[in-house]
Amino acid sequence: MQKINNLFLFDKTYKYKYILGVDEAGRGPGAGDVFAACVCFDLDNLELLYKLDKLNDSKKLSETKRNDLFKILITNTIYAIEYANVCEIEKYNILNATFLAMERAIKKTITKLNIKNYNDILVLIDGNKKVKNLNLNMECIIKGDSKSASIAAASVLAKVSRDNYMKKLDIEFPHYNWKKNKGYLTKEHLNAIDKYGMVKYHRKSFLKKHFETKPEQLGIFS
Repeated sequence: MQKINNLFLFDKTYKYKYILGVDEAGRGPGAGDVFAACVCFDLDNLELLYKLDKLNDSKKLSETKRNDLFKILITNTIYAIEYANVCEIEKYNILNATFLAMERAIKKTITKLNIKNYNDILVLIDGNKKVKNLNLNMECIIKGDSKSASIAAASVLAKVSRDNYMKKLDIEFPHYNWKKNKGYLTKEHLNAIDKYGMVKYHRKSFLKKHFETKPEQLGIFS
């Protein structure tokens, strides 16, 4: 219980009425949308604290534990899960598309909470960059998904949602084994791209370097 106690206590050190944790999933892969989640807890809910005993950075959890926590979180928190699609990633670049997904998740969560005074809100963001275009109190937390309960919860929601999304895409395009690699450019994935080409879910900008050694295929980027 010490870990979850510390995560909750971290959030409670901020003296705001509403603490919103935000994290993303899918910045690095070469295929698929980028996801973001925003979560608001009742930090005084001891029953929820016990239910979330295994909560941690989603990357440190097994898939089974992530899925179990996901079910608890979506029934016991105010949250939103949003995304920016591949076209937006290519148009705005991955960083700005990630901000866009985060902005959408934050705004939807605030709407669900029916908050009247935005000064009552503090948004905790995993990483070192604040979300653009939001006139809200924000705090960047390096490795926040291992320090903050709200950010850790957001990391689980974003990760599970994106993994499930990639499994659905795998049914449509099974050659790339997205159910396993989740769109990351593994050797197997790159070999499949060389053999079958790219599809609409691939991020072309992430693949330019790969095709630099294949001049005959570089025309696809023109």
